[in-house]
Amino acid sequence: MSQPLSDAALDQLFRTARTYNGYLDKPVSTEQLHAIWDLMKFGPTSANMLPARLVWCTTDEAKAKLAACCLPANAEKVLKAPVTVIIGMDIDYHEQLPWLFPHTDAKAWFDGNEPLREVSAMRNSSLQGAYFILAARALGLDTGAMSGFSNDAVDAAFFAETPRVKSNFISTLGYGDPATIFERSPRPDFDTFNRIA
Repeated sequence: MSQPLSDAALDQLFRTARTYNGYLDKPVSTEQLHAIWDLMKFGPTSANMLPARLVWCTTDEAKAKLAACCLPANAEKVLKAPVTVIIGMDIDYHEQLPWLFPHTDAKAWFDGNEPLREVSAMRNSSLQGAYFILAARALGLDTGAMSGFSNDAVDAAFFAETPRVKSNFISTLGYGDPATIFERSPRPDFDTFNRIA
């Protein structure tokens, strides 16, 4: 039976974790990128569809190409971050279901129904993006998830060879610089946005 995590772990994942706008001059290794994936891949998705397709921009060339797709403030963040990750989504994820979800013919649920695939890809790749953030935090790294870019431009720049993959959102990754964060924005109590039915 699982036990509750310690307060220190809960702080690192949620309570004191922040979204960073800049990072310390400290590299992030390829091994750390693999370690993030090796955690986030275990997060649940519908029928284990795993629609997210990630591009890890680590080189100056890749960062410049991505920055050109962003609003100016976000372009600067991308250029300065050790890594920026594009969380993409495969609209044809269902083609992988025979081996990802072998319990039944789940591929048939999505064949010929692109609207269902699109909404499922968005929902579940967004979940995987959240798992990415938590995996990075669990491994001692920080993130800065953002929109503020042209999805069409990112798709043309990074997914031209896989046109059924579309960008969802992007996130910087590294060791966060505390000087770059704002004061904590409000976090309401339970009764503000919840009800028990």
